Amino acid sequence: MTIIHISAECYPVAKVGGLADVVGALPKYQNSSNVSSQVIMPFYDNMFTKENVFTTIYSNEINLGNTLVNFNVKTLKEKSLGFDVFFIDIPELLFKDYVYSSDDTNRFLAFQIATLDWMLTWEKHPNIIHCHDHHTGLIPFMLQESYKYEAFRKIPNILTIHNAQYQGWFSHIKVGLIPSFNFNNVGLLDWGGTINPLAAAIKCAWRVTTVSPSYMEELKLAANGLESLLSAESAKCSGILNGIDTDVWNPETDHYIAGNYSIQTVDTGAETNKKYLCNLFNLDFEKPLFAFIGRLVGEKGSDLFPDVFKIALERNNLNILLLGSGNSFVEQQLEALKKDYIGTYNAFIGYDEKLSHIIYAGADFLLMPSRVEPCGLNQMYALRYGTIPIVRSIGGLKDTVIDISKENGFGICHDNVTVLEIINAIDRGVALYKNQSEYNNIRKKIMEIDHSWHVSAQEYINLYNSIN
Repeated sequence: MTIIHISAECYPVAKVGGLADVVGALPKYQNSSNVSSQVIMPFYDNMFTKENVFTTIYSNEINLGNTLVNFNVKTLKEKSLGFDVFFIDIPELLFKDYVYSSDDTNRFLAFQIATLDWMLTWEKHPNIIHCHDHHTGLIPFMLQESYKYEAFRKIPNILTIHNAQYQGWFSHIKVGLIPSFNFNNVGLLDWGGTINPLAAAIKCAWRVTTVSPSYMEELKLAANGLESLLSAESAKCSGILNGIDTDVWNPETDHYIAGNYSIQTVDTGAETNKKYLCNLFNLDFEKPLFAFIGRLVGEKGSDLFPDVFKIALERNNLNILLLGSGNSFVEQQLEALKKDYIGTYNAFIGYDEKLSHIIYAGADFLLMPSRVEPCGLNQMYALRYGTIPIVRSIGGLKDTVIDISKENGFGICHDNVTVLEIINAIDRGVALYKNQSEYNNIRKKIMEIDHSWHVSAQEYINLYNSIN
């Protein structure tokens, strides 16, 4: 069985969010299960493409409306990712030092058309075409409706929704950019008076998945306008929990962290990493260290952090460390807190892959007060490294973290995204930290939880087999 994943992101090539981590791990684990899983993605002007050597295997041009656009297909000269990746190189549209911009309609529509045009030249078609998020959302429609892709009609295609908040909306004025189709079916493209690629994909894909079971159910109640559509299409919808790449995220072998460790040596290993962080950021090693890693956006609840951190630092004996970027106003507030809480609070505004690994290894608790969390990978990384997650019970967080008050519990959960509830959850973390025996038992317990891709990859393969 051959599976083609089509995505705007793929770790370590290009990463903006969790989409990259999924597409960078799922194919590798599927390949270990006797299937051939490959990725097609855009060719960006970034560090990865600068540092690697590529071979051009195909060149042609596409019609984007009345404009001819040249494209190339490239592959890595050295196969190092555990799966084949093919890059669609469209210099004037895709070869940028960013993944997303304010107007991506032409960029990703050209990417999708070039991908399908190239696939038409293959001697053997894939068994499954697996699309990820709205950037590839017009592919299920084009496979079903565009005349030039009639050869693909019988190939099952799947859409995975990683985040339904972003849908790729654009005006019907641009409908002529889509390869010719029976205009009687133009309604498949429409949702709410605009062309909506994510909605079109939900309508046309053979199956629709989300990245956790709870998120699929939540989308029927809150999906940025797609609630009724997902409810109507629920028969073909399911949630499959993401996994993590346990080769990359492994405290025993992680080359980023200050000291490697196993379940047996977590006490000393985590201590080494915590000391490194405390020295680097002028924090007190003796106090519990609460950390946040992620985007400073409303979805993550980070707009509440300035108030939460002030109260938490005033009422408790603790440290707080933040790694992230996003809303500029929130960034400024979090930067300003540094001068008021020297020695107990610090923040790195931006993103640093190495530092994120060290924080997972050295923090005592990880904060995730998300308003929306389709799956969440950070809590799984934290569990893998023995850092206790403090989460809002929603989406994948609800599926992966059980509160310590419950049988077999190992995390701290709260129900709402308010300053008071987040503070109360932090208070519970401080209390747990004071009980070092219980804290250490939980830390060892969570490192034994298996969130590897092996189980999830097989669930996708089972889904493929059910429709192939």
